[in-house]
Amino acid sequence: MAGEPLRGSCLCGGVRYEVHGPLEGVARCHCRECRKASGAEFATNASVTTADLHLEGEELLRAYESSPGQERCFCGRCGSPVLKRRGDLPGTVRIRLGCVDTPLDEKPKIRVFTAEKLGLSDLPDDGIPSFERLPGS
Repeated sequence: MAGEPLRGSCLCGGVRYEVHGPLEGVARCHCRECRKASGAEFATNASVTTADLHLEGEELLRAYESSPGQERCFCGRCGSPVLKRRGDLPGTVRIRLGCVDTPLDEKPKIRVFTAEKLGLSDLPDDGIPSFERLPGS
């Protein structure tokens, strides 16, 4: 990512972040957990290193351990999902791209857990690889 940092915030603006590095593993996830955590038919997420992430309003974040070692973090004031932490990857977080405020041209590289997608969700023929589960699992 060159130039300006990627900026994002929760709905109320109490939690804000800047990413000063590349987005990795941009994915659309149709799993039950991501759908419920986002309130949408899928979630679009990307990995960033914690060194590249500048977070403000962290005191407002609340965490929910959705599965062992995985915390979904959301704003305790407005409920917006902001990021996900994994205990086995302490130097990386997954940010929720639905909270991005700056223009983002990055396209998802993959769709995962399509076996769990809602019946109303269409998977367009747009060249993005789709997998019923995580590849390699």
